[in-house]
Amino acid sequence: MIHDLMYIELKTGYSDDGPAWIGYVKTSKSRKTIYFNDHAFQKAIGYCANYVDIENGDEYWISGLKKAENNRHWAGRGKILIDRRAVSEYLALIGETKLPANLFEVVELEDCFPVERVRQLLNSKTCINAEVGG
Repeated sequence: MIHDLMYIELKTGYSDDGPAWIGYVKTSKSRKTIYFNDHAFQKAIGYCANYVDIENGDEYWISGLKKAENNRHWAGRGKILIDRRAVSEYLALIGETKLPANLFEVVELEDCFPVERVRQLLNSKTCINAEVGG
């Protein structure tokens, strides 16, 4: 599993103003599955989203970090919650010494990557589909 610092924004029900985070994720080798904050996301093709929550179907925009501090869509509003452990790495990336208080809120995020739970869920869906089709 790869550990990366990424931008995650909930799109379902919010358009460009959804809750947003900068935090550490785990990814599958193919990067088609991303684990973050007790959620698992699979790559999807959508109008405003590029990942879908495997367990509840919510759509998200997940991307690498931008150096110009404009991770949110230009029309989006609201503070981005950033993992306290990621602040120095993010500041180094954007070339700043301090986070703009109007754009960010520093929070504690736990590493909760539901790899096994999601693996079991996906395996059970595969078994059900095989039974229905077979």
